[in-house]
Amino acid sequence: MTADDTSDLAARLRRSLARQLVQAGSLNDPAWRKAVESVPRELFVGGAIAGATEYGGRWQVTHRDDVSDDEWLRLVYSDTTWVTQIDRDMVENGHGILRGIPTSSSTLPGLVVQMLEAARITDGDKVIEVGTGTGYSAGLMCHRLGDSAVTSIEYDPVVAGRARQALTAAGYAPTLVIGDGLNGYDKNAEYDRLIATCSVRFIPFPWMWQVRDGGTITAPLSGWMHGSAFAHLTLTDDGTASGRFLKDDVYFMIARPHDSPPLASPYLRGEKRASRVDPNILDDQAGLFVGQLAAPSAMKLGKGDAVILLDVATGSQAGTEADPQGGWTVRQHGPLRLWDAVEDAILTWQEAGSPHQSAFGLTVTRDRQYVWLGDPDGPSWNLPA
Repeated sequence: MTADDTSDLAARLRRSLARQLVQAGSLNDPAWRKAVESVPRELFVGGAIAGATEYGGRWQVTHRDDVSDDEWLRLVYSDTTWVTQIDRDMVENGHGILRGIPTSSSTLPGLVVQMLEAARITDGDKVIEVGTGTGYSAGLMCHRLGDSAVTSIEYDPVVAGRARQALTAAGYAPTLVIGDGLNGYDKNAEYDRLIATCSVRFIPFPWMWQVRDGGTITAPLSGWMHGSAFAHLTLTDDGTASGRFLKDDVYFMIARPHDSPPLASPYLRGEKRASRVDPNILDDQAGLFVGQLAAPSAMKLGKGDAVILLDVATGSQAGTEADPQGGWTVRQHGPLRLWDAVEDAILTWQEAGSPHQSAFGLTVTRDRQYVWLGDPDGPSWNLPA
């Protein structure tokens, strides 16, 4: 295949991808469609990609030179997340099956544009992106808004360097910053929109200071149990921000400074009692999110009837199991009664009809950040800010 043939095929695949995203409902704004049809994703995925296998924690690496030009481009332009870094080592350094935890990826284009549309970015906006990753989403924003309107921050210097190379090759020159995105970037403030392509446990206060009154913060909210909700907050002139979670379910890697500490070994003790809720409810994404609100410094092991919660701050633990006589039992110890708190939150949620996360909202003030159910005066849980 000649260079011209490759270029033509890439252009056709970009148009095909855009049509696919429109049909799937991920892409609605004509301006973002033009960006998807124009920005060459093949420049951003690098020289190798890794895809999930049927075995958890194992990733199949495909190098650019291992396949034909046609096959490579079809992989690149599939609506798929391709892992580009595992345990902070670029996947192009490995071959075959790699084991480990993804630490950077080229997120599936459908989710990228879903995030951009959810943030309600429009012409004339000045945007800061937390989490450059491969640089593809920054490229889409540069195509629509212009280089001077886009600032993007990446924590990992190797990932940031690759993104800069890709953006330059694609003809874009946004402000690229290597550093902790949780601190924002005040030199280009104020921003109309802040969008995070990593999850956070709470809203960092520098974001509040750097987004203008009436501007928005759009970020996935997650935690150490991996429950998540999609926050879209509007800032007000009194220094607060508030908004209901969106209906979209989005999942991104958690920001490295917000990631969980090493997992302790469970050593359960304490008297058994009957559980007031079915532990299987924590296998439901909304139920898991609610349980996480009640025990924000706990990590979760297991699933189904057998769940273990470990609070890394206090050493508190709780474990459930099925009762042969019916129902479930729980055993817990430590200064925090983890399962008591989870039960209370789950029962409150169930009394409200067990709604999706979009029935909840988030309010950020100078004194506290809290998630509420129904409206800001309803039941609420503080975030670990």
